Amino acid sequence: MKIYDIKDMVEIAQKIRRPFHSKYLAMYSSVIDGIVTDPALMTVPVDDHIVHRGDGVFETMKCLNGNIYNLESHLMRLKHSATALYHELPKSEKEISNLIVETVKVAGKKNCSIRLLISRGPGSFDVNPYDCPESQIYIIVTDLKSAFMELHPEGATVMKSRIPVKPSFFAGLKSCNYLPNVLMKKEAIDGKVDFVVGFDANGFLAEGATENVGIITADNRLLFPKLDSILCGTTMMRVIELADTLINDGVLSDISQADITYGQVANAAEIILVGTTINVVRVREFDHKPIGISAQSKAVQCLSELLKNDIDSNISLQTKAL
Repeated sequence: MKIYDIKDMVEIAQKIRRPFHSKYLAMYSSVIDGIVTDPALMTVPVDDHIVHRGDGVFETMKCLNGNIYNLESHLMRLKHSATALYHELPKSEKEISNLIVETVKVAGKKNCSIRLLISRGPGSFDVNPYDCPESQIYIIVTDLKSAFMELHPEGATVMKSRIPVKPSFFAGLKSCNYLPNVLMKKEAIDGKVDFVVGFDANGFLAEGATENVGIITADNRLLFPKLDSILCGTTMMRVIELADTLINDGVLSDISQADITYGQVANAAEIILVGTTINVVRVREFDHKPIGISAQSKAVQCLSELLKNDIDSNISLQTKAL
C-alpha cells in the first residue's frame, strides 16, 4: 500500500471525483478561513468532534431568486441549539450571516441550498469537549432540490415509524447527532413510502425525519404537535403565523399546538408535512389508507400558496445574496 504525502494529494483529488460532486457548489471553512469550489477540497478534519462524536449543531436554509429566506430565524435557532450544548459561536451572528452571503455569491446560483454547521472543532479523538481549542464554522452551498409537490402533485405517502423519538431535550435541538433521523429515512425507503412520522412514548404525534407534521380536522382545525418532543421548525412556525388569515376567511376555524393521537392522525381530514426544502406537502395516504376529504383540500392549497408567496415576496424575510 502506497503512503502519500501532501504533494500527492492534488493528483489524488483529480481521481476521486464522483457524479454527485456536481451538486456541491462552494464551501467556507474556518479551518482555512476561506472558500473552495472544488468538491475534492470540501473537507472537515477527521479529528473534529463533529465527525467522530456528532458534536455540532447545524441549520439548513434555502436561497431563491438570489434571496436567502428567513435567515434570522435560522440563526436564532442555531444560537439556541449551540447555547444548550455549551458551544461557543466562533463569530457573531452578523459575521456568520456575512459569511453565508459571501459563500452563496461564490457558488453563483440564485437557487441553492445552504448548510451551516458549527462544530466543537478538532483536538482529539476523545469524547472530552475540552480537548478542542476552538469551535469551527463550515458553510456548504449545494443545488436546491425541487419542492416535493412540484415532483409529486398527487401528494405523499406516509407511515408510522418504529424508531423511538428523541428525548425532549435533544428533540428541541438541531444537533449533528442525527442517527434516529437517518434510521427513519431508511425506514421510509425500505417501506416504499415517501416519509415516516414518529409518535412519542405517550402515543402522541411527533415529527418526521426532517419534517414537521400536522393535521387538519373535520371541523377545520389546524393542529401541530406541542414542542415537547419535536424540533421547533422554522417553516412550521411560519405556516402557523401565515395561517391566521385563513381563520378570517373561514377556511380554518382554529390553529393550535396540541397532543395528537394516532387515531386523530388516521382519521384526519388532511395531513400535512412542512419543512425548509419540501414547503407544504399534502399527505394522500397514511399507513396504506387514503387520507383527505375534498372539501378540506382548499386549506392545504391555501397554506401552500401562503408560504410560497411569503418566500417569494416577503422582503422583510429576505437576505440579498445575488
